[in-house]
Amino acid sequence: MSAVIKVILKLARWRVRAGLPAALLVLLFSRPNSLTIFLGLFLSLSGLALRAWAAGHLHKNAFLATTGPYRFSRNPLYLANLVIGLGLAATANSLPSWLIFLLYFLLFYPSTIIEEQRRMAELFPEQYHEYGRKVPLFFPSLRPSFPSPHKKFRLALYFQNKEYRALIAVLGYWLLLFIRWLWLKA
Repeated sequence: MSAVIKVILKLARWRVRAGLPAALLVLLFSRPNSLTIFLGLFLSLSGLALRAWAAGHLHKNAFLATTGPYRFSRNPLYLANLVIGLGLAATANSLPSWLIFLLYFLLFYPSTIIEEQRRMAELFPEQYHEYGRKVPLFFPSLRPSFPSPHKKFRLALYFQNKEYRALIAVLGYWLLLFIRWLWLKA
């Protein structure tokens, strides 16, 4: 295994562990106001909706997901995390918070996406190659790029993929930002 691959794997593994300290720093530097709360809430809820939609089409490591949002982007969950993060950074309303979020995202997500791409190519070699030629890696196309059988969102997959944990985490963080806003107003 090459040194580059080892670094990518390490960074991908540290993404979740580094999230809590980054979130606490963003909270510490946050200066939310009523406008940033509304803007950030809209973005965060949009990201959560995209995550939910993606999770309801994802059969982890069993089938290559090519339906729902996976017809527009190969990484809709990570795209959703970007939107959620932008919402939280917008709400925080401070330059240090923006810098922490951008540094975190740029440090961890490219390596995570590369590792995901490698794993999918290994699990589904022929299908992923074709899929990769037609569907953008991250930023979505405006039209579905991959012909796939029409499959509906499945709530059971949402729960099987434990997507409710992202919902709980983001809403919990929102509660902390709201408390911070009230505290700063007092």
